[in-house]
Amino acid sequence: MRELLVALLALALVGGAAYLAAGCGGSSGSSDETSNAPAIDSKAEAASRRFLDKYVADDGRVQRLDQGGDTVGEGQAYGMLIAVAIGDQQRFDSIWNWAKDNIRRPDGLLSFLWKDGKVADPEAASDADVDATRALLVASCRFKKSGYKQEALDLGKAILDHETASFQGSPVLVAGPWARKDPITLNPSYFSPATFAALGDATKDGRWGSLSASSRSVTDLLMPSSGNLPPDWAQVKGGKPVPSGPPDNPSGPAQFGFDAPRTLVRMAEDPDPAGPRIAAKAWPAFEGRAPADIPVEHDLSGKPAGGTPHPISLVAAAGAAAAAGKDADKAKLLDAAEALDRRAPTYYGAAWVALGRIMLDTNALDVCG
Repeated sequence: MRELLVALLALALVGGAAYLAAGCGGSSGSSDETSNAPAIDSKAEAASRRFLDKYVADDGRVQRLDQGGDTVGEGQAYGMLIAVAIGDQQRFDSIWNWAKDNIRRPDGLLSFLWKDGKVADPEAASDADVDATRALLVASCRFKKSGYKQEALDLGKAILDHETASFQGSPVLVAGPWARKDPITLNPSYFSPATFAALGDATKDGRWGSLSASSRSVTDLLMPSSGNLPPDWAQVKGGKPVPSGPPDNPSGPAQFGFDAPRTLVRMAEDPDPAGPRIAAKAWPAFEGRAPADIPVEHDLSGKPAGGTPHPISLVAAAGAAAAAGKDADKAKLLDAAEALDRRAPTYYGAAWVALGRIMLDTNALDVCG
């Protein structure tokens, strides 16, 4: 009898461990209860809580403390992604509610900049809308609130209606509603194939699959050779994407600066193998370099073109390493990014240290099946 009781206890413990290990993505046979638990490791959770504790005010506003304390739509979306990844519903609710009350436009998109108590720039940047949509989809199942799914679908429709244009016969995500006019303006770091795939699953609308495909196609064309890096900005000219300067100086030099590093993380987390293959093309630009020797600024051939140390460049290199199957290098680079942000903390650095760990080391942003 004693042996039977021990065996039954062991089976119960194994079953309990499996229950606790299940993430929101889960398997097709996961129950609603198991799919509700975040799948996140200790480093990702610690980085997430550091960002939320430092940069999110009590009312849910994400503050760029190192940039005068203003708020951008991107920051609200980052806060939502990070909060839902660690299962912090109270923080998630406050961040989303603040965004809806203060920066949501009549068309449902998020305004770019809030400052001194009011919207200072009502234009929308599509990365904020895309990231907020993904966060809402994850929250709908993680927190078991169907209303979040409907809000995600409404925001997704606004993205399709106002932030896409035609590229080679398919829709492509543009930088914002303003960017649809000819020549179309693109920011490849706004592309998120993982989000588009989740929206395709949720809506059965084939346009989301087309957006995933065009995101990869554009990025691949902008990185024609191994060791090349994606540009911060691009325009569509003659039916092809061409690297460009920023919107206020599109004829200026194209570079890999503070925007483009996000492209490598977003491609590395793409559930389609084509995305990681694109991100892996950048790995030769970083391979063998010490973290201290990887500044933000690079030319598109992969050569350093400046000397600014910042966690975002190290998180980008970690994304390329992950895509290339270099897990030890990925871990070293993520640790170095976190150490750098501790020495010189910034809103943007802290956000991407957390998001890099979440996107590259966990499945906590998988949408429940």
